[in-house]
Amino acid sequence: MKITRHARILLRLQGLVFGVLFTGSILMLGWLSTQYVYQADWTAGARNTVSEQTRQLLGEITDPVSITAFVREDDLLEKQIRDLVGSYQRFKDDISLEFVNPDTAPERVRELGIASGGELAIHYQGRREHIQTLSEQQLTNALLRLSRQEARWIVFLSGHGERAPAGETNHGLGIFGQELERKGLNIQTLSLVESGIPANTNLLVLASPRVDLLPGEVDKLLAYVEQGGNLLWLAEPGALHGLEPLAEQLDIEFLPGMVVDATTQMFGIDNPSFAVITGYPNHPITSELNTVTVFPEAAALDFNDSGDWAVTPLLATLERSWTELGELEGQIQFDADSDERAGPLDIGVVLTRDRPGESTDTASEQRIVVIGDGDFLSNTYLGNAGNLGLGLNIVHWLSHDDSFIDIRVQSAPDRTLELGRIAQAVIGLGFFIGLPLVLLFSGIVIWLRRRRR
Repeated sequence: MKITRHARILLRLQGLVFGVLFTGSILMLGWLSTQYVYQADWTAGARNTVSEQTRQLLGEITDPVSITAFVREDDLLEKQIRDLVGSYQRFKDDISLEFVNPDTAPERVRELGIASGGELAIHYQGRREHIQTLSEQQLTNALLRLSRQEARWIVFLSGHGERAPAGETNHGLGIFGQELERKGLNIQTLSLVESGIPANTNLLVLASPRVDLLPGEVDKLLAYVEQGGNLLWLAEPGALHGLEPLAEQLDIEFLPGMVVDATTQMFGIDNPSFAVITGYPNHPITSELNTVTVFPEAAALDFNDSGDWAVTPLLATLERSWTELGELEGQIQFDADSDERAGPLDIGVVLTRDRPGESTDTASEQRIVVIGDGDFLSNTYLGNAGNLGLGLNIVHWLSHDDSFIDIRVQSAPDRTLELGRIAQAVIGLGFFIGLPLVLLFSGIVIWLRRRRR
């Protein structure tokens, strides 16, 4: 068939129009991709999409959220953070993400109290939360804490030389108090001489009193505990300053002497009176804590776990520690012939029980934490290692601010294949013997057919 000149022109024109339309379509699709974003999760169980609980929470948060990730040069971790935050940005577009190298921004690291690389600081309505574990559950629960509007009152006992939550001296808890306020907690100081403990108190803090409490004040404390109040007791080595009845009520005993640790030099600490904690139990307070904590001049505790309280050791020193009864001068060593107690030693315990007359849900549980040291939260030592994170976790847990969203990790239903021995044998024989025989037989058949032609 001969193509005429007219037909050739029409074909060229048709090709030109097609090229223009095709190029225009590509350009249009490119522009649309910059203006609109559509993502679909086709995985089983929507494993790459945030949970319904998270989507509901993001719908309730009205103000912008800013997230700062402190990451050293690590492309893999940075990608994981971008992917996680990106899954949140799909449902809330005013979430911003910033990456900061902690090695090049030490001032900002100190300002925000960053303890480890990969830590995320989440800012919302002037408050801040930190997470060290990269997961949807941790990030969502941090947002949940920041968005809560109900008042939570943390009451600090005063009038006996206690560490003040607004104190600016080395002994004070001013920095820690500021961190609590940033998290939306209400801080109040209270003198038991002037009034009783308010009924709306979520947590009462005994921060290392240095003067004996009056008998009437001790009675108010005992009544508060008896009625189910939550308590944080930061003690010190030596006298209990009238709080012996409280220790008896809690079935705990403070061992004489001061905890010393011979392994502190391994951490660059020359002072043996520093107790270093490197391992933690599986408890909500410490489950996400992955850094060491430091406790200067701590007292060891002993407890009775057969009474009304359920007791959980929270902070245990290393094996090369002991309770030193002598002066910390010159060469010191453990004296096995004395009343000194060899490590590991408990310097922090958790006590729980059901409140009388209430149901056994989480909110009705009475919670108490006793630690034989208050220096670890002071302005001087709060920035050491994981001290700040531990202190915040303790307060959150004691004030029942831990009833967070439980997000189950979605997994593929067909991720594993279980085969019995017979099935494994059949498959193995099929691949190693059956399949080669089939191929050999097919080849012979094809060869014979070709010979007959």
